[in-house]
Amino acid sequence: MLRYVISLIFVICVNFISFAQIIGNDTNTEFDADSLRRALDNGPYFTLYKDNYFIVGTSIGPKITKYNSDVKFQVSIAQRLTKSTLPFNTYLYLFYSQKCMWNVFEKSMPMHDFNFNPGIGLAKHLFVKNKYIGKITFMIEHESNGRDGLASRSWNKISLAGNVFIDPNFMVHAKFWIPIVDGQNNKDILDYSGIYQMGLALTSKNKRFGFSLTLVKRRGWNLNYNSIWEINYRIFKKDNQFLFLQYYNGYGECLLDYNQFHSRLRMGLVIKPKFFSEY
Repeated sequence: MLRYVISLIFVICVNFISFAQIIGNDTNTEFDADSLRRALDNGPYFTLYKDNYFIVGTSIGPKITKYNSDVKFQVSIAQRLTKSTLPFNTYLYLFYSQKCMWNVFEKSMPMHDFNFNPGIGLAKHLFVKNKYIGKITFMIEHESNGRDGLASRSWNKISLAGNVFIDPNFMVHAKFWIPIVDGQNNKDILDYSGIYQMGLALTSKNKRFGFSLTLVKRRGWNLNYNSIWEINYRIFKKDNQFLFLQYYNGYGECLLDYNQFHSRLRMGLVIKPKFFSEY
């Protein structure tokens, strides 16, 4: 088990370093349409998708123990399959995200839950007066924890997501989905993992500091949201590695415990995509 864990950490670190070299450090969003399309068509087909992070923390409220403290990490990538030659200058992408909850403080350090989230979709970059303002993505995605029996969890989504820059340092985002719940043990997942999400992201002018808030609406007419608060600080000016603080409050943090409430604060490192993070 220990050898497996060490190998897993090594693979994650190597991928993090490779990702940082691929995506560079330029996060300026003020590109004209033609130059951005050229950059996308000529740039790497393999890129980051969501944030890639490795964080450790514990529950807020109860006494801290090895049973309510853990490590959470996420690896998320995208593979562009086409250039901007599809109708309406769209791109076809493959997406893949993997999230893990790891009980490192317990004996033998067991992996609590793995969540696998592959998808395929069309993305279109948005321009106003020849300036880049964001992206919309239509995708079909699957999410499951790869387990069988009573621990099995899975569902599918047909999703429409949008990221729009109000100005170069302020972005709003939203994602709506049509759920297809096929997991026999999570028929009520919409009551906990939600029916849509929305949020905002702020970045300082020097790109060193960032803040984001994501709200996931659970099913029902009440104001029942899962909330994800994140703060990041760029360690070195020319690097793309950030100190990262995440506070998760609500349900659905992982599939195995989707119907259990969690209020957890974690910190660690994050590597972010070049233009903006997907949520």
